Amino acid sequence: ATRPSLIVLDEAVSALDVSVRGQILELLLDLQRQERIAYLFISHDLGVIRAVAHRVVILDAGRIAESGDARTVIASPQSPVGKALVAAMPKLIRNRP
Repeated sequence: ATRPSLIVLDEAVSALDVSVRGQILELLLDLQRQERIAYLFISHDLGVIRAVAHRVVILDAGRIAESGDARTVIASPQSPVGKALVAAMPKLIRNRP
């Protein structure tokens, strides 16, 4: 059996309802811990990114606008696009530890 070291997930949970989304994210995190798999998680949903990412890269028109530790970037974005993304997040997600 093939054991990948990297899995690319492009909007993998965006079409799922919130409860199913949480279950899938937990499953992915469990799999990551057990199998030591890295994920490249592509999403416009910063709540999802905050739940799964250690590092984040924010793109603007295909160019890197900002990158760094996910919690730091989400807590204090430096780029205009980063600030706009964080401002668009629901307040409950923004203030989560």
